[in-house]
Amino acid sequence: MLKKVFNISGSKKVTEALTELGFSYNEALKMLRLKDVRVNGVKINKDQTVSEEDEITIFYQEEPKFYEVVFAGKDVLIVSKKAGIETEELAKLLKVYPVHRLDRNTEGLTAFAKTIDAQKLLERAFKNHTVRKFYLAEVVGSLRVDNLFTAYLVKDAERSLVKVFDKKVANSKKIETKITTLKQTQESSLLKVEIIGGKTHQIRAHLAHLGHAIIGDGKYGRREDYKKFKCKHQKLFAYKLTFGDIGIDEIDGREFKVVPDFVKELNIVVD
Repeated sequence: MLKKVFNISGSKKVTEALTELGFSYNEALKMLRLKDVRVNGVKINKDQTVSEEDEITIFYQEEPKFYEVVFAGKDVLIVSKKAGIETEELAKLLKVYPVHRLDRNTEGLTAFAKTIDAQKLLERAFKNHTVRKFYLAEVVGSLRVDNLFTAYLVKDAERSLVKVFDKKVANSKKIETKITTLKQTQESSLLKVEIIGGKTHQIRAHLAHLGHAIIGDGKYGRREDYKKFKCKHQKLFAYKLTFGDIGIDEIDGREFKVVPDFVKELNIVVD
């Protein structure tokens, strides 16, 4: 049995704090049920709210797995990243070089370089859009669209968020997000999203700006929607990477794809 003692930032439910560590929601509930969670030394079995002042102790069988290997070559490693870890943290864990990033709570395909030379080639390829990045997102509300949306993004580093505007404003950067509806109901829509380039929180903020925040997104979504869908992880997944001729033979011209469980459950085919 392993033991971990930690504190959190802000105020949140115990299950949310545990999922941010990489445990699944079901694993977090099981730990509570077995009274393997203590807050300030007191065993708990309910999903209560904790704060920065609280000391949380957990007992568990094994470390959460933050990734699954999709491709392992001589120069490149591609994994399916889980929520709860930054891309840079995962790179250190795997002893590789990061070349692009996903948000801590965004899951999906992430490419890493195994050598300095490969890192330079991959960074240039992502910067020049020789690598195409595709995402799947389930959003709040009914949305039918197949269009390239242009907007302007301003980053607020102090608050760790971004704002999106329809027109250019001071310190803004142009963003382009291609959105195609795959399935829709009155309550939600499944979207295929391709970003041209990629800025911090681009997909999350842009979709929220369009009035359709990603389900489970506690930062850009509405509180009432977060409660309604009861989703502990945002439903955003980087599901496909397509490589052009970037100068690395083992991946040149190749495509890698992983379809997440929340899409498989909808019984639709995603190309």
